[in-house]
Amino acid sequence: MPLSLRIALSSLSTHKLRTVLAMLGVFLGALALTGVRHVSEAMVRKAEIETEKLGPNLLMAMSGKLRFSRGDSRTQPSHKNFKVADALAIMRGLPAAARGVPYISKTEHIRAGNTRVACQLVATWPDYPQVRAFVPEFGRFFTQEEEDSRAMVCVLGRTIARRLFGEPEAAMGQRVFLYRAGLTVIGVMEEKGADLSGSDQDEQVFVPLSTLMRRLDNRWHISGVYIQLADGADFEDAKAVAETILRRQHGVGPGTPKPDDFSVLTAKDTMRLKQQALDLVQTLGIISSSLSFAVGGLGILSIMVLLVRSRRMEIGIRRAVGARRADIVRQFLIESGAMSCVGGAGGVLAALALLLAVYRFGDFPYVFDPWLILQALAGSAILGLAAGAYPAWQAGSVQILDVLRNKE
Repeated sequence: MPLSLRIALSSLSTHKLRTVLAMLGVFLGALALTGVRHVSEAMVRKAEIETEKLGPNLLMAMSGKLRFSRGDSRTQPSHKNFKVADALAIMRGLPAAARGVPYISKTEHIRAGNTRVACQLVATWPDYPQVRAFVPEFGRFFTQEEEDSRAMVCVLGRTIARRLFGEPEAAMGQRVFLYRAGLTVIGVMEEKGADLSGSDQDEQVFVPLSTLMRRLDNRWHISGVYIQLADGADFEDAKAVAETILRRQHGVGPGTPKPDDFSVLTAKDTMRLKQQALDLVQTLGIISSSLSFAVGGLGILSIMVLLVRSRRMEIGIRRAVGARRADIVRQFLIESGAMSCVGGAGGVLAALALLLAVYRFGDFPYVFDPWLILQALAGSAILGLAAGAYPAWQAGSVQILDVLRNKE
């Protein structure tokens, strides 16, 4: 170990409490910077994964205007203005549309034997698995023939199948009851989890759209339509065209006394809303870490000034036996840098330990960015050198004769 470093560690260990207090601010700054930035990146990655779960190149048009609150989206209730004809108009009038499926989504209860559970009932067309990139793990999805014939069949989400029958594969061929009507289970969907809207896709039950509208619920309105756009399509242009078509269908919008009574958005729109919230979290994290670093820098500056004053005799003797001014300056810079680096490294290690717990129990993807870790360590080192620059200059300016004569 170099002599200067041994002297630095010996000096800092002599004043343990002051050293620890000086390092605390740097510790908290590195902890906040590393932790918040990593959690923000993990949340962004999770949002991207949830966006992918919605389906590739997805555009959604739905009844009612969306209201956003704390990153969640909710539709206004009691809108019955969206028809299958609206969905067909978008699918036929939108050049970028590759395929589409109208859908009805509502909360219901489904029963098998004496077991009754709540589910999200989704009535749709046979192309739903292709549009939403969500396919059966056991059995199959219903066919166009079953849609045309209003067949009494259903496909269960994995969680619903497990709650009703214990094991997903055990649901195949079983009878379940919805509105007291019996449905035959022809498939169980793969495990998917929650999408970006917060809906748990494993708690859904799928039936043919015609079966729900004509045999189970006797309704004419739907919830909306999912449109899969062609690769390379311009999302904003497609969204504008879809809005124009719906305004024409409903007779609303600019130039009419009635506002839009529908919502059109893409997965990227929802992701953008999430990103705005994450940007705010990241900004607050950077502010808090900057304040902690500033407090840490002031702490190091104050303790180094005290050390210079208490070690004037040591400095004078070292100068007297041949130490150069540059040697003294370097000595004190090493001490301030050591304090800052130790505090920063401790904060980074503590942040990584906390991140492991957050990722595990918060169901986040494991994201560790070496560049962010290096930034926190480098920032700590630079802070220590900057905070120790003035005390080091003071130490290097000590005059040998003044010290030996006990003059301040």
